[in-house]
Amino acid sequence: MRNNQRPATQVARQKTLKTEISCVGTGLHSGSKTRMTLRPAEAGTGIVFRRTDIAGSGAIPANWANVVDTRLCSRLANAEGASVATVEHLMSALAGLQVDNCVIEIDGPEVPAMDGSASPFVFLLDCAGIEEQAAPRRAIEVLEPVSVGGDGKKVVLEPATGFRLSCMIDFPSAAIARQSIDFALDAAAFREEVSRARTFGFAREVEQLRAAGLARGGSLDNAVVVDGDRVLNREGLRFPDEFVRHKLLDAIGDFYLAGAPMLCHVRAERGGHELNNAALRALFARPSSWRMTDLAEDMTAITASGRRAAG
Repeated sequence: MRNNQRPATQVARQKTLKTEISCVGTGLHSGSKTRMTLRPAEAGTGIVFRRTDIAGSGAIPANWANVVDTRLCSRLANAEGASVATVEHLMSALAGLQVDNCVIEIDGPEVPAMDGSASPFVFLLDCAGIEEQAAPRRAIEVLEPVSVGGDGKKVVLEPATGFRLSCMIDFPSAAIARQSIDFALDAAAFREEVSRARTFGFAREVEQLRAAGLARGGSLDNAVVVDGDRVLNREGLRFPDEFVRHKLLDAIGDFYLAGAPMLCHVRAERGGHELNNAALRALFARPSSWRMTDLAEDMTAITASGRRAAG
């Protein structure tokens, strides 16, 4: 090869854990204490949940088509009726650290809340270790815009060579108000800029949520709580714009339910779990709007010729 020739783009490889690791915690909405174990999985397995407390319940693939509830979280269920809720923070950590294959065993109905962010799951993944597998990493490349929403809320998926998200939120409370963020996903940036952002809620809604079977495990230890225009947590915020960063964290986890990394620009205005899932359903309902492609090591698309796509 001549010195002025560029080397061929390296195809990314799938990743899994080096060893299993467990944690115990309380569900944010159910209030149930659960034990969860993350296990290595063979290439091509994807992210799969298993309810160890329900005999014969079968696997619950972490896939958009298995999302059955989007009230304040994303809940998955399989044909046997086994379900697991609040998967988005763990899914966000798996996406951020580029883990493709993992079996998650859990003995209760909900992923532990931990501190309300993805940071404890990043710590678990780091402790377990992450290793490459022989199989190439494939991605879902968005080919044409897809838009869902209404009444001032929308999520748009646009073609892009990597995975980028632009999120905007707007709340009447002065503690939150209007916040926006633009973020291109990579492991280092996810660790530093996103993973520590906590979920949040409003003190005035607590009793109503608990009556609906939600937020039963919520506390100042696993959520930022806003009362009027004040943040009640004594330690304050981890970021000045922690609220929109957590919405970004949620979106990263929700879109990893596509079943593979995505190559697109997500534009979310006052979005949430419901619209995130609706965007995936709209995308996959139109076969012309997406295709599978090989993924480069820098998380950009590789064309059929083996070159990185321009853009």
